[in-house]
Amino acid sequence: MELKEFIRHFAEQFDDTDSSEITAATRFHDLDEWSSLIAMSVISMVKHSYGKTLEGPEIKSCVTVEDLYKLIEAK
Repeated sequence: MELKEFIRHFAEQFDDTDSSEITAATRFHDLDEWSSLIAMSVISMVKHSYGKTLEGPEIKSCVTVEDLYKLIEAK
């Protein structure tokens, strides 16, 4: 898994947020579109794309997209 690929997959979970707004340093909780539904989509994407299980509290502990990537990579 590469960071660039993960960012692309992460950005695909959003309907109204332009993918160019999402970078490794993006504080994803601050995005207007971020919601519990998007969080569930991210959990599902991680499971299907990377075969790893991610839980809600783990997402909450991350600040940036790169933090989330590092968490998943460490699993």
